[in-house]
Amino acid sequence: MDFSLSDHQKLIRDTVRQFMEAEVQPTVKQRDREERFPAEEIKKLAELGCCGMLVPEEWGGPGLDTLSYALMLEEVAAVDTGMATSLGVTNSAVQVPLMKFGTDEQKKKYLRRLATGEILGSFCLTEPAAGSDAAGIQSRAVAVSRVGSSLGTRTEQAPTLAPGAGAWGGAALASPSGDAYRLNGTKIWVSNGQVAELFLVFAKTDPDAGGKGITAFLVEPTFPGFKIGRHEEKMGQRSSPAVEVLLNDCEVPRENRLGEEGQGLKIALSALDGGRIGIAAVAVGLAQGALNHSIRYAKQRRAFGKAIGEFQAIQWMLADMQTEIEAARGLVYYAAWLKDTHPGKLGAASSKAKLYASEMVNRVVAKAVQIHGSSGYSRETDVERMYRDARVITIYEGTSEIQRMIIAREVLK
Repeated sequence: MDFSLSDHQKLIRDTVRQFMEAEVQPTVKQRDREERFPAEEIKKLAELGCCGMLVPEEWGGPGLDTLSYALMLEEVAAVDTGMATSLGVTNSAVQVPLMKFGTDEQKKKYLRRLATGEILGSFCLTEPAAGSDAAGIQSRAVAVSRVGSSLGTRTEQAPTLAPGAGAWGGAALASPSGDAYRLNGTKIWVSNGQVAELFLVFAKTDPDAGGKGITAFLVEPTFPGFKIGRHEEKMGQRSSPAVEVLLNDCEVPRENRLGEEGQGLKIALSALDGGRIGIAAVAVGLAQGALNHSIRYAKQRRAFGKAIGEFQAIQWMLADMQTEIEAARGLVYYAAWLKDTHPGKLGAASSKAKLYASEMVNRVVAKAVQIHGSSGYSRETDVERMYRDARVITIYEGTSEIQRMIIAREVLK
């Protein structure tokens, strides 16, 4: 059993750490207050290869392993968790499905630009009435024939109708005989929504087929009928925008369908499976950042004539924080290693990492605030922001309850 990092992995970790401390740490609190997206900082990270780490060199990425990707997210999250979330969405939730299911034409058009950070991607699955129950989405996609040669011209539904398949007062098509799709629906909690130039959107092409009737689409924000709606006022990770996406007869060319009709749920779940490793790494990084701040404060803050780090109460909290972080890090690295070397044996490993790390980080940041005392409750300290940033990690990319269901299913298999 060898748990050591390679020299290249150490270089990635140290390079990103130095960048985050020098370029991002000075501005993170102000951007959180202003809910300002770190566009310039991410452009610089893209130059380091952080926007397409898992993409092969032939498509513009460095073609790195999952553990290297997890190390990058860990270091980013230690300083700015919202930035780590934004990077995770474009790296994993969008680029990985495009690599697995995209055509060469789709990869040529989008993947290289995503991998180099020229554009960012966004993942559109959650709806007002469908979160954990992904198969319950209500967005619809109907095949249509365009009149004219360019997208945005008048469209007409193709004449062959599927018996009894209603959609918006009309009938859906039995097959994609048209050259475009018309999408209708609402997506919420869309990370990167204000800044993305490619949206991976899921909609039902066959509403009667449940989860087997979902199809994935690559949608550009300039397509007719696409609109950014309400901006979500969030508790934490405020510099990572989450918005509502409105699809009102949004016209998508047939060549922008990702995979086959009915493959959408498979595509979504495959993205989330790998994404959980990334989110677990974000949790570990955030917890490590909170611990680092707590150690510095415990050495500097004095009470009753000595540094508070000399009191057993503080020492025990620091010891528990460090132990839990190391336990979570072990689960994350193991899941990343499995994904790269034994993908068929990954099983619930990513869910275990995500479950433990996401709940661990909430315990750790709570202790960090406690160690800082009243200062930890002030917005002038980093641990206050970290406390808010951590809360969503047990919710997005699959709640803790969903992770427990997945793990129990494997245990009982």
